[in-house]
Amino acid sequence: MSACRHLLPPPVSRRDFLSRTGCGFGMTALAAMAGAAESPPAAIEAGSLVPRETHFPARAKHIVFLYMDGGPSSMDLFDPKPLLEKEHGQPIKMKVQPTQFDNVGTVLKSPWKFKQHGESGLWFSELIPHIAKCADDICVVRSMTSAFSEHTNANYFLHTGHGLQGRPSMGSWCSYGLGTESHDLPGFIVLNGGLIPPGGLDCFHNGFLPATHQGSVFKSGAIPVADLARTEPTVELQQRKLSLLRGLDRQNVKRLGSPDALESAVANYELAFRMQTVIPGLADISTESKATQDLYGVHSDNRGTAIYGRNCLIARRMIERGVRFIELTCPGVGHDRWDQHGNLVKGHTDNCLAVDQPIAALLSDLKSRGLLSETLLVFAGEFGRTPMAQGADGRDHNPFGFSVWLAGGGVKGGMTYGATDEYGYHAIENRLEMHDLHATMLHLLGMDHTRLTVRFGGRDMRLTDVFGHVVHDIVA
Repeated sequence: MSACRHLLPPPVSRRDFLSRTGCGFGMTALAAMAGAAESPPAAIEAGSLVPRETHFPARAKHIVFLYMDGGPSSMDLFDPKPLLEKEHGQPIKMKVQPTQFDNVGTVLKSPWKFKQHGESGLWFSELIPHIAKCADDICVVRSMTSAFSEHTNANYFLHTGHGLQGRPSMGSWCSYGLGTESHDLPGFIVLNGGLIPPGGLDCFHNGFLPATHQGSVFKSGAIPVADLARTEPTVELQQRKLSLLRGLDRQNVKRLGSPDALESAVANYELAFRMQTVIPGLADISTESKATQDLYGVHSDNRGTAIYGRNCLIARRMIERGVRFIELTCPGVGHDRWDQHGNLVKGHTDNCLAVDQPIAALLSDLKSRGLLSETLLVFAGEFGRTPMAQGADGRDHNPFGFSVWLAGGGVKGGMTYGATDEYGYHAIENRLEMHDLHATMLHLLGMDHTRLTVRFGGRDMRLTDVFGHVVHDIVA
C-alpha cells in the first residue's frame, strides 16, 4: 500500500473541501441570487465586500475623487504668483527641467485675477467662483509632486502608486481594505463624464486584487450600465437561467479544484442581478427637488456643466447608499481635457465652467446633509503646468510642484499646505509625493497604509509601495 501512495489523491485542503461539498461560498451567493432578494445573501456577509474593521477609528467612510484629467494649471487656479506678471515675456531666471515637448518659451503670467475668500482668506482664481465660496472647507496642498511628466505613466502613478500598468487602483485598495456599506452597488465606481484618461481602464483596474474590487464604470445618463434591463419575459425564466449557470459553475469547481476566480465571477453575477433593481432608481434624479437640480447645474445650457453636474449629484446619491469610493472623470468640452499646450485661456475657461458649479454644489450639499464630515473629497490631476509658455499661449507638463485640494472627511478646512517657488515651478516647502497623498487618504479611512498589504510576486504589496507618510498637519 505504501508503494502505491503516490497514486493516491493528495489530502483535501479546507478550501477544496468547501468547494467540493458546498461549491464554495460563491455558489451560496449564486443560490441566493435566485431566491428572495430582500435579505443580504450569505456571500456579501462572508465574502470580500463585507464591511471590515478599520485599523483605528476612521474620520471618513467614503472618498469622492474628482479627477482632473490632463493637468490643471496651479498658478492659474490655486497658487497665485505675482512674479509671473512682473517678468511676463522674459526668459525665466532659473534652471529649466526637460518637459514633455521641450518647447520652452518665456515667462507666462496668469490671464486671470486672484482674490482671497472666506474667513480663512484662501486665494482662488476668478475662474472658479463657486469653489471659492467653499474656501473655509478646503485644504489646498501646493507642494504635490509626481515622478512622471507623461500622461499615461503619470495617470498610473496617480491612480495606483506605480508608473506602469497592472497595479490595483486606489479605489480597489479602498474596497479591498474596507469592503462596502452598499448592499446593492459596487464598492468602487467610476462615473465617466465622457473622457477615459490616457492609460485607459487600467487606471481603474483591480490588478492582483480579487476581481470584485475592480472599478465599475458608469456612463452618464439615465442608463449608466449596459444590459441593465432584464431581457427575459419573466422572473421565472431568469431564475431558470441562473440555475443553469449554477450547475455549470458547480462542474467547473469540480474540474478546476480552485474556486477563487469562479467565486469572484459568481459574486459579480449576484451583484449585477441586484443592480438591475437598484440602478434605475439611483439614476432617476427627477426625485430630487428643482432647487437641488439647479444647484448642481444639471439643466445648464453648458453641456459640460450639465454632464458633470449630473454625475456630482449621482455621486451624492451613491454616498447615501454606502458606496466606498467614487471617481468622476471629466466631461468632454470640445478639446483635449485640461492639457492646454496651447490656447490656455479657452481651454481652462471651458474646463472650469464645466466643473466649478457642480463641485461646489456637491461640497455644500454634502455639508448641509451632514455627510461632508464622513466624505473625503479629493481634487487632483496627474501633474501641473509650467510657468513658462509653450508656444505663445500654452503651458507644458510640470510634475515638479503643483496643487491639489482636499475637503471633508477629517481634513482641516481653510488652509494651505506647502509652497512652490516664486514661479510656481518647484515644490520648496513640505514637498509631498503621490505616496504621501495615498497614505493620508487611507489614514482618513482608518487604514494604516503599511498594513494594508497583499502577498504577490514574493513580497507584500501595498498602494504606497515602500514609501509614503501621513500628512498629519492637514488632519483635523
